[in-house]
Amino acid sequence: MSGASTESWDRVLVNARVATMAGSAADRYGLIEHAAVAISGRTIAWVGSMDRLPATGAELHDCEGRLVTPGLIDCHTHLVYGGNRANEFEERLNGVSYAEISARGGGIAATVAATRAASDEELLASARRRLDCLLAEGVTTVEVKSGYGLDTGSELKMLRVARALQADRPVDVVTSFLGAHAVPPEFANRPDEYVSLVCDEMLPAVAEAGLADAVDGFCETIAFSPAQIARVFEAARALGLPVKLHAEQLSNQGGAALAARFGALSADHLEYLDDQGVAAMADAGTVAVLLPGAFYYLRERQLPPVAALRAAGVPIAVATDLNPGTSPVHSLLAIMNMTCVLFSLTPAEALAAVTANAARALGLADRGRIEPGLQADLAIWNVQAPGELSYALGCNPCATVIKRGEFARGVIEGRS
Repeated sequence: MSGASTESWDRVLVNARVATMAGSAADRYGLIEHAAVAISGRTIAWVGSMDRLPATGAELHDCEGRLVTPGLIDCHTHLVYGGNRANEFEERLNGVSYAEISARGGGIAATVAATRAASDEELLASARRRLDCLLAEGVTTVEVKSGYGLDTGSELKMLRVARALQADRPVDVVTSFLGAHAVPPEFANRPDEYVSLVCDEMLPAVAEAGLADAVDGFCETIAFSPAQIARVFEAARALGLPVKLHAEQLSNQGGAALAARFGALSADHLEYLDDQGVAAMADAGTVAVLLPGAFYYLRERQLPPVAALRAAGVPIAVATDLNPGTSPVHSLLAIMNMTCVLFSLTPAEALAAVTANAARALGLADRGRIEPGLQADLAIWNVQAPGELSYALGCNPCATVIKRGEFARGVIEGRS
């Protein structure tokens, strides 16, 4: 695959097995054996088999047969929050009901209180620790939502912290404003008034500050109705912000079809998605983001309709949903395994779900595949076959990460 002139190449990875994730239906990995990848500045300049590699004076880095994939993308996280809810996890396993925990100020209310009380510096320090777990496993792009502030100042604070994460970490952070996550205590029994605050005050403030790349919401019986979410989406549309939605996690509220009507980038969770919702997502090009971590922690039994999504051609992404209550999962590799075991995705589908399809779920056309002209975000693994990335739990085979063309973790010695 040709690209920029070899004179502009800075480095070339050689003797690699490259899963381009740009393959055909017959080869979902787009695997090139005995391959090379050339990098020019921040972008991929060339990829192909070694026997077609042009002569170049660029520095060569011998991968010694290792697997190279696009950098992984975690397209749904709640990475920034105060406190944790490990005590509630233990209480539930000792027989205390979630209703009882919530009645005494636990659940999401506890996270909201802790997040509101935390300083920017405290939130940033804790979020960095969580982010570092993801980065160690080859993640090069991560989405981070607000939604634990639930007032204007605290939501802005969360988004500021999310943006700040990329200042000293080799990662791109994509932010989503999730003001319509839950009704805060001060608006108890007044959800419409809170939605008005989200639409009339929070969203304009977030947009003016340039802190959000998209607007999210939670459409569920315990959160917001389709009519309320539609108000939020109309406000987002007026401000030129794309939308996405937590939908059909616990019941079928028609949220995915609503999201598709607004041209949503993604609809996420989807355990109770029906055929109408699948068809609407397919027509709109909305990505299905599956979140097996929450399914696992909540001990759910209702499986998302993977076969129907496949049949309709809806792209499937997966993500950690890293959050303190229902998915304290800090490993995207573990999520790939869980998606295969719990939701019956194939390993090829799982890798596409954290690369090409995850990029699409974030509206990013410049990454997720290894092709000339795309951003040089790459992960190099101590494995032979790409299916191994979904196979094992509890080990991390990531040897090297390249972010925007530069070595970010681990270095393969070069030679001219």
